[in-house]
Amino acid sequence: MSKDLRIALDAMGGDQAPEMIIQGVDIALERSPDLKIILVGDKALILSLLKTTKRLKKHLPEIIHTKKAIADEDKPSVALRQGQGSSMRLAIDLVGNDKADCVVSAGNTGALMALSKKVLRLMPGIDRPAIAGFFPTKRGESVMLDLGANIACDAKNLVQFSIMGQIFVRTVLGLKRPVVGILNVGIEGQKGNTCVREAAATLQRMTNMPFEFYGFVEGDDIPAGTVDVVVTDGFSGNIALKTAEGTSELISQFLRDAFHNSLLSKIGYLLARSAVGQLRQRIDPRRYNGAMVLGLNGIAVKSHGSTDALGFANAIGVAADMKRYRFLEKVREELTNNGLDLPAEQSKVVATA
Repeated sequence: MSKDLRIALDAMGGDQAPEMIIQGVDIALERSPDLKIILVGDKALILSLLKTTKRLKKHLPEIIHTKKAIADEDKPSVALRQGQGSSMRLAIDLVGNDKADCVVSAGNTGALMALSKKVLRLMPGIDRPAIAGFFPTKRGESVMLDLGANIACDAKNLVQFSIMGQIFVRTVLGLKRPVVGILNVGIEGQKGNTCVREAAATLQRMTNMPFEFYGFVEGDDIPAGTVDVVVTDGFSGNIALKTAEGTSELISQFLRDAFHNSLLSKIGYLLARSAVGQLRQRIDPRRYNGAMVLGLNGIAVKSHGSTDALGFANAIGVAADMKRYRFLEKVREELTNNGLDLPAEQSKVVATA
């Protein structure tokens, strides 16, 4: 990895910040010691926490001081008006000013979307950003977008999400020709609203594409891994995400209850402990933490607010991979090649509050 891969972190965002952030960075540096970390938050508090780490206390990261943080309950409009000087805004500004390559935050999702869009601007040819995240499936992993950035979308948005999503999958998972499907209430061509039908028709007309368009998929196709990229609006995507997370926790709870039900079940757990451990690891939401905000002229990654240090380290890893494998450049190239008449480059512009 390049030694100048710089990652700005909102050290005050998240349910357990900044402790969880600092410990997550320590894990991330164990995996990728060449990362340059920039922490944005309360400097005195951060320095006191660094003493408890293994790696950071020996190689102190750059710290940009601010005690101001955006609250979880703040509306995006409030974050736009009053977020100047906050840890999230300053971290995003570092990317906008080309002083960092990526930004990662576990803070307010709506605020991150609004501020990132304002500071980093939309990529040329993209009308709306989308949040893309990983899902465990029977075949491995798939990606779904949008996970909550846009409650309502039109056909053009879904087509753009499809293009960005398959580039994301090729970049992160290394698939040469991913399969893309649009989430619908049925697989038949006449099913669904006008938006999904028009988007499907557009994708079917596209030729010489580096991905295969499967058509429509249903909810049970998501865990089945029928396609590599599931495209939908943010309303349906967010419901699917929260349902999957809740189901994972429910399964874990059922397992705990079952193996503590009797002496015989406890003995059974001892015999099946290895298999149970593999199952828990497979469905562990921390493994899939780190949702990429696609469509921006910069790399922004949203970590789950309630994750722990391991989950946050995985989010840092997603951001690093996006820079390492030139994700932004690939999106621009592919949008241009798809006949959308887009400029090849667009300078980052930092908007003032």
